[in-house]
Formats: sequence, structure tokens, C-alpha cells
Amino acid sequence: MPRASEIKKNSAIEFEGRVYFVKDIERSVPQGRAGGSLYRMRLYDVVTNIKKDETFKDGDMLNLADLTRRTASFSYADGEEYVFMDTEDYTQYMLSKEAIAEELLFVTEETQGIMVVLIKDAPVALALPPTVDFEIVDTAPSVKGGSATARTKPATMVTGLVIQVPEYISTGDRIKVNVEERRFMGRATAE
Repeated sequence: MPRASEIKKNSAIEFEGRVYFVKDIERSVPQGRAGGSLYRMRLYDVVTNIKKDETFKDGDMLNLADLTRRTASFSYADGEEYVFMDTEDYTQYMLSKEAIAEELLFVTEETQGIMVVLIKDAPVALALPPTVDFEIVDTAPSVKGGSATARTKPATMVTGLVIQVPEYISTGDRIKVNVEERRFMGRATAE
């Protein structure tokens, strides 16, 4: 049983008889407290997707829920449902657009390394790879002589994600994006 201070973002915990997915964690150290950090966690019920904010002391013991992660690829969208197919046994997993709205900014049919997170064989979330390659669909024209350390400009990816890129990057270029930080990492290498 881990302490609250050991819980990471995207973990699943059992709390008050329900299973919650930890979407965000804020650590604070209130003044005047004898060495105790507080962890405010944004929890989402894996069944109802209802949001709940809870605060835990760093020493509070929490139960991790039993998670299974299956490698999958994006198949298609059916209205508000998104279908992902297991790459090993071809099982199809349906996730609602609302449950995975943030992750969808990084998902295309070419995205490799997607994991469907299952709790008791029911799909509840997506786990993304650390980096994703994208083609830029819209950005200001590149500046001749722009260097890697020069100013940046906004660039829009095919999914609607907008990040800052160096001035020398053009529309149509393939780039590598850090998923966690939503940050440009460089040009994507041709495979």
C-alpha cells in the first residue's frame, strides 16, 4: 500500500469503496505545519466519470486498484465513442470522447504505443507514449535563417493540438512532440 506521496498521475486508486483514476496532483506545504505536505488529487470515478477533488496527507495510505494495460491502436470514431483495437488479440475497446478528451489531442491512426487501461476488463482510459510524431497542418511561413534557439511561433497539428515551434519549422514538416509537457522536441526522423 503506497502512501499518498508515492501516488503518480494516471494511477488508479480504491477510495471509499470506489475506483478512481488520478488525473492531476498538486503538492502543497502549508506554513506552520510540522513537516506535512498535502496532496490535492483530482479523481475521476472510472464507472461514472464524475470528478472529485480530495486532499491527502503525505502519510495517508492508499490502495492501488488492479489495472491492466493492453497495447492498442486507434480504429475509428463512432459518434461520441472512440474504438481502439488490441494489437495482440484484436479485442475492440470503446471509450467515450468525454473520458479521453485530453488524450485525443495526441491520437491519430498512425500513433504507436497507445495503451488502453482496463479495470476488471472494462476500458477506462488511455495511456499515451512519452512522445508522438505529428505533421504540422498550419503555421506561419518559416523564416529563412531562423535558428534552433530563435523565437517560436504557434503550430497546429492534425488533431487540433497547438504547440510552440521554432521559426524554421514549416507547414507539412513532421515533428516530435513531448506528450506530458506538450512541447516541441525536434523534427521527426523518417522511418
